[in-house]
Amino acid sequence: MPADTYLNWVIRNTSTKWWHDSAEAAELDLGLERGAVGVTTNPFLANLALAKDREMWAAAIDGVLARNLPAEAKAEALMQIAVTQAAQKFLPQFEASRGRSGFVCAQVNPARAGDRDCMAPMARRFNKWAPNIAVKLPATAAGLDVLEDAVADGITITCTVSFTVPQVVAIAERHRAGVRRAREKGIEPGKCFAVIMIGRLDDFLREVAHDSQAAVSESDIRQAGLAATKRAYAIYKERGYEAVLLVAALRGDYHLTELAGADLIMSIAPQYQKAFVTQDFPREARIANPVPGDVVERLCRMPEFVRAYEPDGMDPGEFVSFGATQRTLCQFVEVGWRLIENFR
Repeated sequence: MPADTYLNWVIRNTSTKWWHDSAEAAELDLGLERGAVGVTTNPFLANLALAKDREMWAAAIDGVLARNLPAEAKAEALMQIAVTQAAQKFLPQFEASRGRSGFVCAQVNPARAGDRDCMAPMARRFNKWAPNIAVKLPATAAGLDVLEDAVADGITITCTVSFTVPQVVAIAERHRAGVRRAREKGIEPGKCFAVIMIGRLDDFLREVAHDSQAAVSESDIRQAGLAATKRAYAIYKERGYEAVLLVAALRGDYHLTELAGADLIMSIAPQYQKAFVTQDFPREARIANPVPGDVVERLCRMPEFVRAYEPDGMDPGEFVSFGATQRTLCQFVEVGWRLIENFR
């Protein structure tokens, strides 16, 4: 990668790091070349990779299909192929950094987002796939319970299906509790990456605004996720959380440029990576630049934005029913996990 790209400037001159958002083999190689320090996968991306790289992984895939496993077990076994292939590519980085970077996500069945008894053993299984696995759990009340227990047992977690300030605050608090428990037992606690799906919050609020005929503009909507993320980041710094914010689901270059300089991780899909290595952007640390007050004021006319923006806007018991949560879980199930269950 040329040394003078915007992406390289961010990596070398700010605290902002990035993870590659894809599981396809060729794209992973390109992500490594461009400076990725981890990988976000989900059932949707895993299914794409299994289809795209089927010839490359034929023996492993055919071996799973030949076992005639129940649907859920089959999906788990197939996803393991895509995830462990990525984990192998990033293992040298994980080892060289002594476990500080090089993580690869493995997401539990999104259809089980409220099922503690299913997610807990699934997290333990996924953790054994490779040393650099970050098990992905949903930011639901059940997922948070499993997160704390997993961290207390030394398992690294990425908490996903998360869009709001109250969710990422709850994630950080439960990670902190898990860390205390792990240290009381004399073991190394698991790390935690707290996802905020910045563009998916915008997508959801755009639909809410259209339906309710809210007096907000498209420009306002495009800054909703930024406003929530900047507020969450300020809270993380103020409270000294050990969890790390992981900003995902970008919808434009502004989602990186306006957060550049923050001590967090961006999850960047290949299409956005291309812009950041072929186009130039203002080389400024903009994390401290607030979203204009009048924008936030207009957005606060929508109760769903208030729920997302205020630290106490929702209780954990409400996370699973938040509109963006339901939309995303449905997508991960129907065009991700179910397709892997039916993979032929």
